[in-house]
Amino acid sequence: MSALDKEPVKRVEKFLKNFDQNLNVILLDTSARTALEAASSLKCDVGAIVKSLLFKTENTFTLCLVAGDKKASLNKIKKTLNIKDASMASADEVKDITGFTIGGVSPIAHLNKIDIFIDKSLERFVDLYAAAGHPNCIFKISFNDLQKITNGLIKEISE
Repeated sequence: MSALDKEPVKRVEKFLKNFDQNLNVILLDTSARTALEAASSLKCDVGAIVKSLLFKTENTFTLCLVAGDKKASLNKIKKTLNIKDASMASADEVKDITGFTIGGVSPIAHLNKIDIFIDKSLERFVDLYAAAGHPNCIFKISFNDLQKITNGLIKEISE
């Protein structure tokens, strides 16, 4: 079975096609499990890789989309949400909330509704690359379309 036939990848592909028929899931020969691996596979700047990071906040979860060359700032996330406590979600929580396994967490097509923050630093790139439900699957998208397809709020959440 190809990675393209797996349910999470098909879910992402359907979501993409409903948004824009020209967007496609791309199957890579090499892994895109980490931002560095993805950038190496795609021969692009590591900052153009969208990291989808799920944070457990006081009574919910928030997905933060951060540039591959940046680190999510817990302090900035807490300040943005006006809360005292936030932490990285566990692997099980990520799977339960998003429907994706770490290494293939897409910014779209989640099993549950999640609030999404998009780090402002991503807007410096013409093309962005995000996970598509599997460590070897990605999709290419512009910053504006990423904001539209995720309905994410643009915030300064990285350091």
